[in-house]
Amino acid sequence: MIAPPLAVSGEDRAELERLSRSVSEPVRVVRQARALLLAADGAANEETARRVGVAPNTVRAWRRGFAAGGLGWLGTVAPGRGPRRSLNAAEEAEIVSDTLFGEPPAGAVCWSTRSMAARHGVGKDIVARVWRERGLRPWRADVFKLSADPDFEAKLNDVVGLYLKPPEGAAVFSFDEKTQIQAIDRTQPSLPMRPGRNRTLTHDYRRNGTTDLFAALNVATGEVLHQTRRRHTGNDVLAFFKQIDRHTPRHLHVHVILDNVSAHKSEPVREWLSDPRRERWHLHFTPTSASWANLVECWFSILARKALKGRAFSSVAEVQHAIEHWTAHWNHDPQPLRWTKQAQPVIDKVKRAPAALDRATKPATHH
Repeated sequence: MIAPPLAVSGEDRAELERLSRSVSEPVRVVRQARALLLAADGAANEETARRVGVAPNTVRAWRRGFAAGGLGWLGTVAPGRGPRRSLNAAEEAEIVSDTLFGEPPAGAVCWSTRSMAARHGVGKDIVARVWRERGLRPWRADVFKLSADPDFEAKLNDVVGLYLKPPEGAAVFSFDEKTQIQAIDRTQPSLPMRPGRNRTLTHDYRRNGTTDLFAALNVATGEVLHQTRRRHTGNDVLAFFKQIDRHTPRHLHVHVILDNVSAHKSEPVREWLSDPRRERWHLHFTPTSASWANLVECWFSILARKALKGRAFSSVAEVQHAIEHWTAHWNHDPQPLRWTKQAQPVIDKVKRAPAALDRATKPATHH
C-alpha cells in the first residue's frame, strides 16, 4: 500500500523548498526537507527513501514528526537518539583545563585541535566540539588597555558630554592625526576581478614614502576638515588649528576633542591659544590610553577601508590625491558619527576592570 500524500500548506511548502536548496543549513534538515517535499508530491515511502538515501522507516518517522510538530520539528533529535558522546564529563573537563592552563608542546604559542587531541588520545573533531561548546578559541587574542589616567572619570564625562549635549553657540570638533600613511606600490600589475576569481595583489611591495593626515570631524554635521603634511610637530598642529579657526564662523566657540600627544600641548600651540583673540577656543583631552573616546578614529577607519586598503600608490602625491578625493566625496554628503553610550556605564566598567584583570592573572585551580 502507498501512503497518501503528506498534507503540506502552501507556506510550509515554500519554506521546505528553500531548506531543500540550502547550502548552509545542517545536512539533516536539508535531507528531511527533500523527503517531505517528495512525500507531499505523493511519492511512496520506499521511493522517497531511495532518493534521499535513508531507510523507509526513517521516512515514515519523518512524516509523523512533521505531522505532529510542523516546521519547528525539522532538525530535532529525539531523546536517546543521535551520536553518543565519546568522552565523559571528567575527560572533557581535563581538555578544558589543559586548554586554559596547560603549556602547549614544543614552545607553541597556543594549543591546536591536533596537539590537544594527541595529548588526550582522542580525535581532533572531539577537541573542536569541546572548544566550540564552551566558546574556547585558543588561536584568538583580543587586545585591550586599561587607562591609568587619574582624571579618567572627569575627562570622559567632559568628552561624552560634548558628544551627547554640545553647548549652544559652539562647534565641536573631534581631532587627531593618522600618521605614517604609506605610499605602497606593488611589484607587478594587479589582475582585475572576474567571476570566480578575486582581484589580486602581489604579496611584495615597494615603499614610496609616507604622509601624515590631520583631520577634524565636526561632531554635529559630520563634515571633515583635513590636511596632509610631512610631519606632525607642534608647528604642524598649530597650522591645522589655524585652518579650523578660519573655517569656523567667528560667532561660534570652538571646542576641540583631542588626545594627549605632546605635540598637542607644545609651546607654539600654548602660545597661540593664550592670545586673547583665541578666547573662543577650548581644548578637551581624552583620558590617556583611551583613543576609542575620539570619534575621528572611526572616520579614519572608514577612510582606510574605503580609500586606501588594497590599493597601489607609486608616490606620496597619489596617496594625498586619494585622500583628498575621498574626503571631498564624504563632505558632499557628510554623515555624522553618533556617540550613543552614556559616560557612567563606561566608568563603572573601567572601575571593575582592574579587579577582573587581577583575578584573571592569578593561578586558578579549576575551570
